[in-house]
Amino acid sequence: MYDLSKVVVTSSPHIKAEDNTKSLMLDVVLALIPALAVAIFTFGFRALTITVATIISCVVFEWLYCKVNHKKSTVGDLSAVVTGILIAFNVPVAAPIWMPVIGGAFAIIVVKMLFGGIGKNFMNPALGARAFMMASWPALMTTWVQPHQKLPLFGNVEVTDAISTATPLASLKAKTLPTESLMDLFFGQHGGVIGETCALALLVGGIYLLIRKVITINIPAAYILTVAVLTFLFPMGDVDRLQWMFSQVLSGGLMLGAFFMATDYVTSPVTPKGQIIFGIGCGVLTVFIRYFGGLPEGVSYSILIMNALVWMIDQKCLPRKFGYSDAKEGK
Repeated sequence: MYDLSKVVVTSSPHIKAEDNTKSLMLDVVLALIPALAVAIFTFGFRALTITVATIISCVVFEWLYCKVNHKKSTVGDLSAVVTGILIAFNVPVAAPIWMPVIGGAFAIIVVKMLFGGIGKNFMNPALGARAFMMASWPALMTTWVQPHQKLPLFGNVEVTDAISTATPLASLKAKTLPTESLMDLFFGQHGGVIGETCALALLVGGIYLLIRKVITINIPAAYILTVAVLTFLFPMGDVDRLQWMFSQVLSGGLMLGAFFMATDYVTSPVTPKGQIIFGIGCGVLTVFIRYFGGLPEGVSYSILIMNALVWMIDQKCLPRKFGYSDAKEGK
């Protein structure tokens, strides 16, 4: 006979893992450090100032929201820290510090907490903030500076302090190849927002997330390969198609978006098939916006549009239950 007094009955889940939200977010923070280090080297310590200010604002706004609504504080899961870094990575270094701080408030309160907090938002908070800032302050969001230009750590960057420079995407939009070499694009020595310029640093961070199994290869590979194939097959202007393709892949926010924002657990599909469809959709929309849209970049809006379609992708890509036919499932 068994001694049933020693049997402990608990509710599911019965399989436990060491990973939790905090550990996953910590891995994302570590993966973003190489890109932040290159941004500081390229644009100076003002990049760090903007990043720290945005992180603090996101943490404070999430804590205040929980405090006002008498809810348990969720700042300890580090998701607000990740959102703060990604928002900072999506603004130019010449932007006034108050702008990403307000963007942080929008991301945390409107996009995340009003929908119920982490796990319930339907769009990526950092990308929602970028779209909000682009709509509110388009001139400030498109003021670029040359690499290694001295800028003040705090306060606004005056016109006399900032020498505006064209980004590689602006050249591509004009149907010409960038003046920067592919090596400059790969190592991040060109104008752009804080965290998107160095493809190498973002690749290193993405590989770290893959090794740690925080993300899978499905979305980044489908996204990047779709952009590569479409731009190789359909170059604009009389240019070398191979160089055009690499310029499109290495420029703008493609690497940042593919590895760090399109792979967000909450706003991306759960099945491998759905993730591939999601990545392909992001790639097609990115190329379409870059080619035919009014803005030279399409990464943010392509991911946001696909975020809104995740419910449908998940619904269509769920695996069929064993023993069930489409008729039984009402399809």
